[in-house]
Amino acid sequence: MSVTIKDVARSCGMSISTVSKVFNGYPDISEATRRQVMETAHEIGYRPNALARALKTNRSFNLGVLFVDENVSGLLHPFFAAVLNAFKAEVESRGYDITFINHNIGTMDMSFLEHCRYRNVDGVCLACVDFYSAEVAELVNSDLPCVTIDHTFDNRSSIISDNLNGMRMLVDRAMALGHRRIAYIHGQRNSSVTENRIRGFYRAMEQHGLPLPEGYVIPGRYDDFGSIRGSLLALLDRPDRPTCILLPDDASYFGALDTLRGQGLRVPEDISVAGYDGVRSVQAVRPRLTTVCQDSDAMGRQAALRLIDQIDHPNTAIRDSILIPTTLIEGESLAAAPKGV
Repeated sequence: MSVTIKDVARSCGMSISTVSKVFNGYPDISEATRRQVMETAHEIGYRPNALARALKTNRSFNLGVLFVDENVSGLLHPFFAAVLNAFKAEVESRGYDITFINHNIGTMDMSFLEHCRYRNVDGVCLACVDFYSAEVAELVNSDLPCVTIDHTFDNRSSIISDNLNGMRMLVDRAMALGHRRIAYIHGQRNSSVTENRIRGFYRAMEQHGLPLPEGYVIPGRYDDFGSIRGSLLALLDRPDRPTCILLPDDASYFGALDTLRGQGLRVPEDISVAGYDGVRSVQAVRPRLTTVCQDSDAMGRQAALRLIDQIDHPNTAIRDSILIPTTLIEGESLAAAPKGV
């Protein structure tokens, strides 16, 4: 005989209405009560009927995730994988499933908003996409609850890593070690992440009164070894070669090391480098990378909480930006500037 909601209520010592509110996502239930009910349901083997719950609440309990990675690393991308894992864990603990949003359903081509409507999602998290595209604008200007990660729209909640302060910390550390020739290879300029990092770099250099020759801020691509190699070689070919180069992300460190060693340069004895993201696997490389660590867990969890709050309280949920602090990880790749430079 199957376990019913009455059995859950009896095991919890609660009323059927309270247990029903937990399963149906009502906001007037305490976190302790919600967890007790969910744990009890799991222990005695109760499985709520998703279709019945959807009909009763007019919700699908399904959230969309918009993740379009133009470098095709997909969910192997170390930073976004960590953010989405935290997002997934938080929403699942609150009874939601997730669906990845794209352009195609079989042979049908549709916009992001059309796909969200087709899947009947209750809301959508925009984690990695060209935020300046017309169809993203269509989505965020719709009536569908949305939260964005690392990009800000006026009418939407956003979770932002403190990129301005992250770049300041890198420049501060490089200057403290005697570097005056500091260059920066930035990623694609299709989100506020890159724009804020560039702005943070310029601000920090200006605050320290450090010279910034033309061409010391040079474009590259995130997680793209070939692009980083070309940018590095351009900097190394200069008569005023920098003594410290800031990379767009940690993944670039693999290609940077290979390129620098190929030019007969040692890190950090001949040239210093630093990354950005705080990816754990990269910390196994020697010399250990100096980098800025983004709190991917906090970003994912906060995105989940803000999105669910919009769904639960459509008329009162605050739509603002949450700034997530960054920290400096001191490694071995950024050391004292060569003497006499």
